Amino acid sequence: MDVILVDEHDVQTGTMKKMEAHEKALLHRAFSIFVFNAKGEMLLHKRAEKKYHSGGLWTNTCCSHPQPGQETLTAAKIRLQEEMGFSTELKKVFNFIYRVPFDNGLTEHEFDHVFIGKYDGDIVPNADEVSDYCYMGVEEIKQSIRSHPQKYTAWFKIAFTKMELYLEGVAN
Repeated sequence: MDVILVDEHDVQTGTMKKMEAHEKALLHRAFSIFVFNAKGEMLLHKRAEKKYHSGGLWTNTCCSHPQPGQETLTAAKIRLQEEMGFSTELKKVFNFIYRVPFDNGLTEHEFDHVFIGKYDGDIVPNADEVSDYCYMGVEEIKQSIRSHPQKYTAWFKIAFTKMELYLEGVAN
């Protein structure tokens, strides 16, 4: 799979194989999806153990990379269906850049587009991607990250803090 290389303004600068981009720590386009139920709880999933990094860790509902020539929102909708087995309306709420090196020599350096959605129906996760899932309240997640940060992906801990600020802005 190829990823879209970008500059700090999300302007495409090229394309590259995903693993090569992660090996070279090059900035590339990504997306993260946060889905909430009617109670305001966030849908989290536990990454499958065999993932190339962060296997067995809890993270947001879905995340991935758009492919060259693909709109980010379109890619997000497709990946949500592939990974979690459902679709829902998504709205872009913010973006951010992060860089996190991993013990296996790979580095996530992403321009992350963050989408939000609501869903209360059946969830049919792809076992190749997801080993478990649950809905949790925002305060419960916050406390869990504080007490057990090792259970969560690096990007989720960054994005969750930004999502909290977004939700506070929407709520006020």
